[in-house]
Amino acid sequence: MTTKIIIDTDPGQDDALTILLALASPEIELLGVTTVAGNVGVAQATENAIKALDLAGRPDVPVHAGAERALLRERVDATHVHGRTGFEGADLPPPRRAPSPGHAVDFIIRTVMENEPGEVTICAIGPLTNIALALAREPALRTRLRRIVTMSGAFAEVGNITPSAEFNVYVDPHAADMVLRSGVELVMAPLDLTHSLHTSAARLARFEAIGNRVGRVVAGWLRFEKRFEATKYGTDGGPLHDPNTVLWLLRPDLYRGKLVNVRVETASELTMGMTVVDWWGVTDLPTNVQFLREGDADALYDVIVELLARFKDDGNGGTVAPAFLQARDS
Repeated sequence: MTTKIIIDTDPGQDDALTILLALASPEIELLGVTTVAGNVGVAQATENAIKALDLAGRPDVPVHAGAERALLRERVDATHVHGRTGFEGADLPPPRRAPSPGHAVDFIIRTVMENEPGEVTICAIGPLTNIALALAREPALRTRLRRIVTMSGAFAEVGNITPSAEFNVYVDPHAADMVLRSGVELVMAPLDLTHSLHTSAARLARFEAIGNRVGRVVAGWLRFEKRFEATKYGTDGGPLHDPNTVLWLLRPDLYRGKLVNVRVETASELTMGMTVVDWWGVTDLPTNVQFLREGDADALYDVIVELLARFKDDGNGGTVAPAFLQARDS
């Protein structure tokens, strides 16, 4: 049985890797990609999402543009990490198609409501603006969604955009607060996890050694993106962030965490966007998040290599869809 997902994203190189991993897995059916302003503006994010699908040979997957800014705050981006376009590190041709008509929020609502209750999971790997708007517009999503798996937040690792806040939450803390209060089952891949899964030079060399175009592009993307973080943290490579959402769906046995209560600071400018994680259960607040703290790094990188190797070059500069997709479509 496949898991149906929507990826809500702000690509970003590691966001694109997340899309590729989902497309390479027979256990996952990617229903669509929705975009949000975050790493780059929403127009650039939408173009990048289409380029990632073009790279994978999947022009059939719809891409819907979403929120251009946070609910209440001015826009913040991460071009200092990802570069001006968010896709520096590899040269890709212009997108082969326009975005799908209709707003991302409308697509999310329609897709979840058209499927059976509990069938659709959202992998949220950017700011949570689209998700919050969808939940506000259609409260039935709270019981129709299977879960939301999000790359966001931090506990002991604290912040990567301010001293106290993780980027995706900081960009739109009010949206994150709404989602955390929604009652939807939530799984959070925070900085505590992602900083234990560094993209070392040896690991990126493994991607390049796969020998296909996808592996080379991913290696180039991550070499560029992780330069900033390697310098910042004094490490060989940088944290592996967004792919943990799809990887958790595929291999939850490779992760460790527990159910906790998580809240978001939305009032103090000093700690705006901080995720307050009750790891030790010192309050009587109900648990609302499966909070992942650790992952088996070597095994997870083995999974990534295996999945990326499923993309085959077509001999004309393009990519052939994995064999399981051809069988599914026949």
